[in-house]
Amino acid sequence: MDNQTHYKIHISKLNEVYLQVECDNPGICYELVQYFTFEVPGHKFMPAYRNKVWDGKIRLFSDKTGKIYVGLLSYIKEFCDRNEIEYVIADDVDDTDNLDIEKVTDFVKSLKPQSKGKLLEIRDYQLDAIQCALSNHRGMLVSPTASGKSLIIYALIRFYNYLLKDKKILILVPTTSLVEQMYSDFIDYGWNDKYLHRIYQGHEKDTDKPVIISTWQSLYKLDKKYFENFGCVVGDEAHLFKSKSLTTIMTKLINCKYRFGMTGTLDGTQTHRLVLEGLFGKVEKVTSTKQLMDKDTLANLKIKCLVLKHKENECKEVKDLKYSDELQYIVAHKTRNDFISRLCDKLSGNTLCLYQLVEKHGLVLYNLMKDFDRKVFFIHGGTDTETREKIRAITEEQTNAIIVASYGTFSTGINIRNLHNIVFASPSKSRIRVLQSIGRGLRKSDKGDIRTTLLDIADDFSYKDRKNFTLNHFLERINIYNEEEFDYEIDRIRI
Repeated sequence: MDNQTHYKIHISKLNEVYLQVECDNPGICYELVQYFTFEVPGHKFMPAYRNKVWDGKIRLFSDKTGKIYVGLLSYIKEFCDRNEIEYVIADDVDDTDNLDIEKVTDFVKSLKPQSKGKLLEIRDYQLDAIQCALSNHRGMLVSPTASGKSLIIYALIRFYNYLLKDKKILILVPTTSLVEQMYSDFIDYGWNDKYLHRIYQGHEKDTDKPVIISTWQSLYKLDKKYFENFGCVVGDEAHLFKSKSLTTIMTKLINCKYRFGMTGTLDGTQTHRLVLEGLFGKVEKVTSTKQLMDKDTLANLKIKCLVLKHKENECKEVKDLKYSDELQYIVAHKTRNDFISRLCDKLSGNTLCLYQLVEKHGLVLYNLMKDFDRKVFFIHGGTDTETREKIRAITEEQTNAIIVASYGTFSTGINIRNLHNIVFASPSKSRIRVLQSIGRGLRKSDKGDIRTTLLDIADDFSYKDRKNFTLNHFLERINIYNEEEFDYEIDRIRI
C-alpha cells in the first residue's frame, strides 16, 4: 500500500444493513476484499468444498457491489489507519449518543422490574451494558448464562417501545421454549400482555402489538415487506446466527436502526465474530462467569474430570477408527454406560445428564436409570415445549431428580434454578456447547445452594504415542476451563 496515502475511501450508508464503500483506486478495493476474507474452520470436511463448488472462504466485502455490513465500520477504519489511507464518512453513518449513566439508571429503576412479586436488584454491569447499547444503537453483548441477560433485553425493549412510536420491535430466539420463557420473564418483570405477541408454529404472524417474540424459523421465509416496519431487533442466543435463515432475516431488516445481539459465548473463530458484529454491532463483554462467582451472584462451580482409561485390547480396536466411528464405539460401550448410570444415581441432588445421540446413547442411558428410586426424565429434540416446561418446573421443586437430556435441548436457553450436578456423558469440543451447558447449573436456587458440580467424562484410548480423537477433545475442554479460570481436578479411572 505504499505511495497510496493520497487516495481516499468514501463510506456512506446504503441502508441499516449495508454500508456503501467507494475507493478512488481499484487496488484499495482489492486489498479490502482480502482484509475481509476468512477461511471457515473445518471447511475441508464440508461437502461443498469437497465437491469443489466452494473454496472454503467467506468474503464479507464485495469489490463488485462495494457493500459491507454496517457493523464492520470500525474494522474499515482500522484498515485505513493501518495503511495510511484517508477515509470520508457520510454524516448519517457514525450515529451514536453518549447517554449519561445516571439517566440510564433512573430509567431502568423507573421500570421497577420484579420477579415473583419481589423488586429485582439491578446490577452495575447490567446498567453499564444497557448504557453501552443505548449509546451505540447497536451491539453484540456477550454475557454468561445466569448473568441476567433477559433483564438487559427487557430494559432495551421498554426504552425502544417508548422511543419508536410508529415502528415495531422484533425479538428473535432459537426455540419455542425460549419464546415462552422470554414472554413469561417480561410478564414477571411487570409488563402488560397487550404489548407482546408470540410467534411460532400455529401462531398468527400479523399483529397490532408493538413487540413480537418469535423463533427465526417462523419468519425467515416471509417477504421483505413484512420486515419494513421494524425499528429495533434483539437476537437472543446470537451465537446461533451463522445459520442462513438468521442472516436472511437480519438482511431483510433494512430500516431497522437499533440492533442488539445477546449471547453467553462466541465460538472463538474470527469469521463468526465478524459476521455477528456486522449484523449487530461491536462485541462488548458485559461480565464473566468467574467474576459473577467471585461476587456470589452465581453458584460456585466445581469441575471433576473423570478420565476413563480403557483396556489395551480396546485401545487397539479404536486406534484406527475415524472420529465418527470412535464416537459410535464410545456411546455403545456397555461398561462405560453402566458407569455413567451408577454415577448419576450416586450423585446427591438434581442431576442433568447430557448426551449427543438420542437413540444410540440417550435412550440407552435413560433405560439404565428409569427404574431408580427417584424421578428420572428423558428429553430430546422431539419432546414438545409443554412437556419440557413441565419437567423444568417439576425439577425446580425436586431435590433429587435426574434429567437425561440432549445437548441441543438443554445446553441453550433453559433456566433451572435448582440444579446440583451436570454430567457430560458424550464427548464434545464445542466452546459454545461446553460453556452454555455449564451455565445450566450456575443459577442460584431459592433454596440457597451455592455449589454445582460438573462431571466431565473423558475416554483415554491412547495406544503407544497416539491419542484418540475424543481424548484430544477433552484436552480442548481443559483449555476452555483454564481460559475461564474455572477450578478443576482430574481423576483417572480404569474400566
